[in-house]
Parts: sequence; structure tokens; C-alpha cells
Amino acid sequence: MTQIRKQNVTVRLTPQTVQKARVLAAKGSTSISDLLAAQIEALPEADEAYEGAHRAALDLMERGFHMGGVHTHKR
Repeated sequence: MTQIRKQNVTVRLTPQTVQKARVLAAKGSTSISDLLAAQIEALPEADEAYEGAHRAALDLMERGFHMGGVHTHKR
């Protein structure tokens, strides 16, 4: 099995945030470090999903929608 190299990062948080993070981590039977790591590791995937949805929405707007109406008068 290949071992994944990890690097430590220092984060400064308010005592209130640390306390809330402790509670969340305890509810998930994990540590604050693992909780933060999971959230940070999910960010690139979420950003890629957002960018894909943004491109798709812009494409739909470019193409427009046919709403079923018919032009009956001429100018």
C-alpha cells in the first residue's frame, strides 16, 4: 500500500470556534484536525463542480429556450 505524505498546517481560530469544532468532531467520533482536513480536501472538488455548473448555465443562457410561442404578426 502506498503511503500518502501529509503536511502539517497551522490555523488560528477563536476560542468559540475551537469549542464548536470540538463538539462537531466529537459528534463525528473524529478529531478537529481530521474534521478540518476533510473540509479542506473537499474544497477543490466542490469548486470544480461549481465551475462545471456555471459553464452549463451560461451555455443554456447562450442557446436560449423555446417556450412554444409562435410569432403571428409581421412588421
